[in-house]
Amino acid sequence: MTKWTVANQLTLLRMLLIPAFVILVVYGKPGWALFTFVVAGITDGLDGLAARRAGQKTSLGAWLDPMADKLLLVTTFVVLTVPGTDLVNRFPIWLTILVITRDVVIVTTVAIVTAVMGVRTFRPSIYGKAATGVYLVSCVVLMWFNYLGRKSVLVEIATWTSLAITLVSGFHYIAHAARIINTPAPGADQHRKP
Repeated sequence: MTKWTVANQLTLLRMLLIPAFVILVVYGKPGWALFTFVVAGITDGLDGLAARRAGQKTSLGAWLDPMADKLLLVTTFVVLTVPGTDLVNRFPIWLTILVITRDVVIVTTVAIVTAVMGVRTFRPSIYGKAATGVYLVSCVVLMWFNYLGRKSVLVEIATWTSLAITLVSGFHYIAHAARIINTPAPGADQHRKP
């Protein structure tokens, strides 16, 4: 099976839209930036649908898709936080730092556990999926009101909701990783003496 399936091509398109999004924000085109971000979000749903419906799940896609998601969200949080742009609404620096730290901790933990203990299954938790959904909605809300050129209480709600899901999903992932580390590998008991 070819690695460049329709699903993987959609994921690649999402990654290619990231620099376009950044350029549009920096050059003061909030409407087009929002449109580009929404298109990127739609490709996230479509690539998973294509992989399931057409039986096109690949190991490349399993790594590429979450990497594209994290790259899109981290880039979006950063560009919607940094000063120097004409944005009416921005994410607070502390929120962006927490979101990035959460992702760094997750990636580092997976790398360490895989290197030390061999390949283990890290299935996305419901909290991780919820975090991605909340981040996407929060970014859309902030960009929508930037497009309108006004403040809104919905931006504040999105900010605090993002903080809550970041903390909940982060602590849940740490607990999940600890359980995996403490679970003996299959066949480990066979080498123990009676």
